[in-house]
Amino acid sequence: MMKRLTMVACALGLTLAVQAQETTLKPIKNNATTTVKNQGQSGTCWNYSTTSLIESEEIRKGLGELNLSEMFAARNVYIEKAINYILRQGKAQFGEGGLGHDLIQATEKYGAMPQEAFQGASGEIPNHTGLAEALKSYLDSTLKKRPIANNWLQGYMQLLDQKMGTPPASFDYKGKNYTPKTFAKEVLKFNAEDFVSISSFTHHPYYKQFVLEAPDNFANGSFYNIPLDEMLALTKTALKNGYTVMWDADVSNIGFQQRKGYAMLFADESDAKKDQLNPDAKEAAYSPELRQQLYENITTEDDHLMHLVGLDQSDAGKLFFKVKNSWGAVGPFNGYLEVSEPYFAINTVSLVLPKAALSKELKKKLNLL
Repeated sequence: MMKRLTMVACALGLTLAVQAQETTLKPIKNNATTTVKNQGQSGTCWNYSTTSLIESEEIRKGLGELNLSEMFAARNVYIEKAINYILRQGKAQFGEGGLGHDLIQATEKYGAMPQEAFQGASGEIPNHTGLAEALKSYLDSTLKKRPIANNWLQGYMQLLDQKMGTPPASFDYKGKNYTPKTFAKEVLKFNAEDFVSISSFTHHPYYKQFVLEAPDNFANGSFYNIPLDEMLALTKTALKNGYTVMWDADVSNIGFQQRKGYAMLFADESDAKKDQLNPDAKEAAYSPELRQQLYENITTEDDHLMHLVGLDQSDAGKLFFKVKNSWGAVGPFNGYLEVSEPYFAINTVSLVLPKAALSKELKKKLNLL
């Protein structure tokens, strides 16, 4: 995530009190997921949300419930960011943020491990205050001398060990010893090709891949571009069919109300200021054109990544996406919130989901068959 406002909100995830409120929503589909985590003082929502997606996939595939190490993945992505930053001579994004595909690609390259094997230097709830700044300072110092030192990466890894902890080269899990790569292959049955990244914008052709213009897309990852109505239909159908979805969205607007349990595109902002939100409050209209306008004028940004795990419905029949956040047990729904279809349509930046969740028709359009 990028915005300072979002980072402050992440910190508040440790302290916000749970506000009593009874939901009037009726469940349509609840998919299995692991417990709500707390990303603490770290900007690694991309990591928590996509790790949660993988954990839910493990359950869906009948492989059991796992608690994977987010900090092992975060550390590995910092290695990828450093190499990218050096090769681009400092003309690249370097910070805590990332996108869902970063976790997917890091798991493919470096493997994975359970939380019990490595939780990072600052403990169960991470505190990365000053981490990105210290790492970037090292890289900037490295770039001042040309040619750069051949052992710069070794020094960088030592700094990572100091700041984030040193993950084990191998570990025991359920009576068997694994390396991160063998754990990903044998336990997770992980394959990066099983996942697909989706978005919807009008400045690129539909049914083609494009590089998402977002600061945190340091890896220049490609996304399949589909029409807005198809992105909505895909997400709803995937959830109904038992799949879950990583959700990248803008959350710095008045409609995102984690403390009150909802995110809605309120037609009247006064409705967003009430102590208890009405899920059947009137919402503003949405369209691909409005969505594009808000993205191009930098109103909509990739602030925060979460995990879509189900579908609920209000008394009046409005559809809501059930979202698992990574700010701890915050709000009336203990770390979950309900996101309306209009809010989702306007504020979604990108999705990551299992390729198997796509229909044959959509796979054909995207040349994925």
